Amino acid sequence: MEPFRIKAVEPIPFPSLLERRRMLSDAGFNLFRVPARAITIDLLTDSGTSAMSAAQWAALMTGDESYAGARSYERFETVVRELTGYPEVIPAHQGRAAERILLGRLLRPGDVSVANTHFDTTRASVEAAGAVAVDLPAEHDAPAPFGGDISVPALRELLSGPDGARVRCVVLTVTNNAGGGQPVSMDNVTAVRRLCDRHGVTLLLDASRFAENAYLITERDPAHAGRPPRDVAREVFALADGCWASLKKDGVANIGGLIALRDAELARRCRDQLIEVEGFPTYGGLAGRDLDVLAQGLLEVTDPDYLRYRAQTARWFGDRLAEAGLPVLQPTGCHAVYVDAAALLPHVPPHRLPATALANELYLAGAVRVSELGTLVFGRPHPDGGDDLPAPRELVRFALPRRVYTKSHLEYVAETAGTVVAKAAEIPDYRIVEQTGPLRHFTAVLAPGEPAAPPGRPAPGPSSPRPGPG
Repeated sequence: MEPFRIKAVEPIPFPSLLERRRMLSDAGFNLFRVPARAITIDLLTDSGTSAMSAAQWAALMTGDESYAGARSYERFETVVRELTGYPEVIPAHQGRAAERILLGRLLRPGDVSVANTHFDTTRASVEAAGAVAVDLPAEHDAPAPFGGDISVPALRELLSGPDGARVRCVVLTVTNNAGGGQPVSMDNVTAVRRLCDRHGVTLLLDASRFAENAYLITERDPAHAGRPPRDVAREVFALADGCWASLKKDGVANIGGLIALRDAELARRCRDQLIEVEGFPTYGGLAGRDLDVLAQGLLEVTDPDYLRYRAQTARWFGDRLAEAGLPVLQPTGCHAVYVDAAALLPHVPPHRLPATALANELYLAGAVRVSELGTLVFGRPHPDGGDDLPAPRELVRFALPRRVYTKSHLEYVAETAGTVVAKAAEIPDYRIVEQTGPLRHFTAVLAPGEPAAPPGRPAPGPSSPRPGPG
């Protein structure tokens, strides 16, 4: 059961089928553009959607709003230094600001950034610096306990090859969000550290979900079984040269991010840039009360009971979605359950966006909002102007906001999924009508094609979904 009790509640909306159809059409069939007032269960992201604890709400009242050198920053700095071991602590208003500043100060045109998988905003920051983002995820023939690892042989080959001198940094995203929310093993971080030392390359962590990664290490690696997750997290941090993080995830808060480094000179360059775009280095675009909330959240997030609940909830939810007929990636992680849309919708080719098609159908069926992590997000324009180069996988992510939804909420999602699975062969494909920039999925306008007709029935129109449960 949940290792907490609920102290405040918020009503949720139940839009009708006609309202859902209209809202999705008005949003250009892009769930990012659907207003929250038209969402019943919102699993779009676990970023900034957490419910804060009583101690965090109390911390809001102790915030020091001094412009420079506030007590709130001192508390935040102390907590981050104790956790990471990095002496240079720089707050930012959220993770993408932190990564843009750090990668912009570290990378030069022509450099290479290598990762287990760059997430969408990370890749955009690398390319904005004129560098090249290379993904080297480890390949597994079967479900693996550490499916988020980077491929050590491929990294060794790259660093030893003709382009090795161009590699400026290796980034390990823990957990690997684009790779199904899978953890990175301690052995993998250790092996990457050795390669980086050998070749003089900086090793950085995208530590947005550091606590969940640490807990999964204790759960899946016998060598670390029974260890406190906070100690495991410290050991992972100790192997890297620095990190950035969106603290809207494992900071268990609604806003905030950080850069933490060993290198004082790189930190100075980051602070110079931060002053230009975020604010003074001791508040980094945040209110003092936000810094106090984040400091408290970073203490709470490594609680073993809380992390066990997170992992068990994801596992249970994944089983319910699988029972409903969705092809769930196994094993599940902590922050989300991932579904293979291409396996469910073989009639929808990658350039016609099967992950988008599944996500939109879940909304139409029951006002459930999830996130597509397929070709709309990770596909690349074809150099000859043809169909987009497809993403490696067509995933749909059911993200789990921290301490927000109960078992009955997630059972409703599973019931909704069951109604979608029953009509999977009828789900239409989608095409892009308007798009701008490397992060097109946030604002793109889409349009559905004609759904396939099941045997003995005429094809329904794209706005004729079945009503979902409830």
